[in-house]
Amino acid sequence: MFAKAFRVKSNTAIKGSDRRKLRADVTAAFPTLGTDRVSELIPGKEELNVVKLYAHKGDAVTVYMIGGNPILFELEKNLYPTVYTLWSYPDLLPAFTTWPLVLEKLVGGADLMLPGVVVPRTGLPQVQQGDLCAIALVGNRAPVAIGVAAMSTTQMLASGLKGKGFSVLHTYQDHLWKSGDKSSPPAIAPLAVNPTDSNEEKVDLGLHGNLSSLTLEGEEENRKVHHPEASEDTSSGALSQDSQDGKPLQEQMDELLHQCFLHALKSRVKKADLPLLTSTLLGSHMFSCCPEGQQLDIKKSSYKKLSKFLQHMQQEQIVQVKELSKGVESIVAVDWRHPRKGSTLEGGEVRRIVIDYAKRNSLVDADNRNLVKLDPILCDCILEKNEQHSVMRLPWDCLLTRCLQNMQPAYQVTFPGQEPILKKGKLSPIDITLAQKAYNKKVTVVRNLEIYGLDPCSVATTLQQRCQASTIVSPAPGAKDSVQVQIQGNQIHHLGQLLLEEYRLPGKYIQGLEKAPKPGKK
Repeated sequence: MFAKAFRVKSNTAIKGSDRRKLRADVTAAFPTLGTDRVSELIPGKEELNVVKLYAHKGDAVTVYMIGGNPILFELEKNLYPTVYTLWSYPDLLPAFTTWPLVLEKLVGGADLMLPGVVVPRTGLPQVQQGDLCAIALVGNRAPVAIGVAAMSTTQMLASGLKGKGFSVLHTYQDHLWKSGDKSSPPAIAPLAVNPTDSNEEKVDLGLHGNLSSLTLEGEEENRKVHHPEASEDTSSGALSQDSQDGKPLQEQMDELLHQCFLHALKSRVKKADLPLLTSTLLGSHMFSCCPEGQQLDIKKSSYKKLSKFLQHMQQEQIVQVKELSKGVESIVAVDWRHPRKGSTLEGGEVRRIVIDYAKRNSLVDADNRNLVKLDPILCDCILEKNEQHSVMRLPWDCLLTRCLQNMQPAYQVTFPGQEPILKKGKLSPIDITLAQKAYNKKVTVVRNLEIYGLDPCSVATTLQQRCQASTIVSPAPGAKDSVQVQIQGNQIHHLGQLLLEEYRLPGKYIQGLEKAPKPGKK
């Protein structure tokens, strides 16, 4: 409803009698909230504004604002809480869970389809058609959307989890949220599951088939996105004591915390995002980097608090954290080249990882094994924005080529008796060209010798003696901290012998040897 900008008709302060009426309406609409919490939500003295607006489709909506944040909105005489309110009262509505990558679709105006709903071990909440529900993301109980159930829980299971599940009314990051302080969802750990509680309803997976083929469909799109099944655990996705070679839970959580943090910095956070609230880093980036089947819970790590963990990361000089406003910390700088932010992969390793991932998650097309179905992770890695809704499969060669093209190129040069030198970017070949000087004289110019460990001055001296010609070492035009060697005349033949035979450089790293004078020519 608020995916696009709305038009404000009026904005007025509420009267005392209207405030009391609003409290009564909220109590009636949400009886589980209780009188005390209704008074917290709608305090007696704080300024409360009523904003009347028209949504982009023409719907007349009344929004109630406190402290600059929308807390409730009214549509066709029905009251709905905003995400700001649900973050304070996360249990106000029955909550369903979806994948982090689905949020972008919901913000764009799509409804939540049942294939995108994650089924917990305790089963789906019991709702009836038309009930108001909250939608949260895997790993964080803070709701990111609210919607109306399109069918009852019984009908959802009977349908095999297919079709539209919820008509989405409002989401985190939509224009209603933007009318507030634009804060990010808090980190609220999922409720612990008691496996011995017989009152918890269990879900018969046989009712809706294999969860490994879960798909997400947008109301306005036909693309299907496949999600792997979350692996089983004993505490709502938390790491288990017996997993990972018997490592203690705290040690496992520390490793997971570091993994999610570094993954978020490397693949999601951009320079333009800085300064970035630490709560946003956790809620919007780190949680979505958590591997499926695992749950990030900082309280179970040795750090206990995000601030303490970030202090440790600051000591390692990965990030710089500052308190830009009282009590609110932000990431203000990131060392994008820090060694802990990843290692290099050769093309063959990338190919193996992608192939293993596709096979492990059943993404190979059953009808044509030369095609790979794209799940949200692959879509996010290799597709352009204008392809997100149209490209559902890619041939293997195209998939692998795109993966390599989207990675940061790098090269490594090893010299005898020295540590390998790793540099970002593409490896430039030694470039040999002929230049025309005054009076029709030619000079041979060679660049990029330093990349291969060759001293340009030493090369110039050797060529001067061998060719009996003058040489000059000068800065290379258009190249920072690089020099070139000029030798009088066409000396490419002598230069080629020096590089290939004496320095033993592979010919594929030398460009321009074909310009050597032909035999018999002076």
